[in-house]
Amino acid sequence: MLDLRKNWPVVAGTSAFWIVLFIAYALFAQRQPKPQPIEIITDVETTPPTNECAEAFSPTPTVTPAPLRVYVSGAVHSSGVFHLPPDSLVVDAIEQAGGATDDADLVAINLAHPLRDGEHIHVPTMQEESPTPPPITRVDTSTGLATGSLNASSSPLPAKIDLNTASQEELESLPGIGPAMAQRIIAGRPYSQVDDLLDVKGIGEAKLAKIKPYVVVR
Repeated sequence: MLDLRKNWPVVAGTSAFWIVLFIAYALFAQRQPKPQPIEIITDVETTPPTNECAEAFSPTPTVTPAPLRVYVSGAVHSSGVFHLPPDSLVVDAIEQAGGATDDADLVAINLAHPLRDGEHIHVPTMQEESPTPPPITRVDTSTGLATGSLNASSSPLPAKIDLNTASQEELESLPGIGPAMAQRIIAGRPYSQVDDLLDVKGIGEAKLAKIKPYVVVR
């Protein structure tokens, strides 16, 4: 049988060792942080953008205007229907039709007129007649006042205009004579007879026949 009195130092030392070890373990366990629960984060739900935000970030669609469809006829090299870009002018349509011919009267039309879809552009010739002669307005040169208006078929005939002395306004009152044609008549002076008007560019036999009842050379 073990003699405790003889082995007392060993028993006491062993007991003290275990007591110290237990106390150290207890202190160490108290100092350890408590484990925190693990939080699992799911996918964050995205909030759909409002209409204002969607409109702000959505690209603005670009609208391409449709081409203009224009019919060109008359004194051009190739008449027909042509497609032109928006904001085109009459001069662009004539160029698309191959350009004007040598006998085209480009003064009679407005080359800077903006085109519209479905428009008809007719380029007249120098010898082309007006479908309906405009009324003739007589102007008193002394007062500058109109004294009345007569058509080509009216009777009696108005006082005849002297081709060598008539003003620009008086010449424009003649059937089928516009500002450009009146200037060409003035530039061709003097005239010895009414038939000399055939030498003016743009005046043919048909137009001269309409003018003759109203003009004279003195």
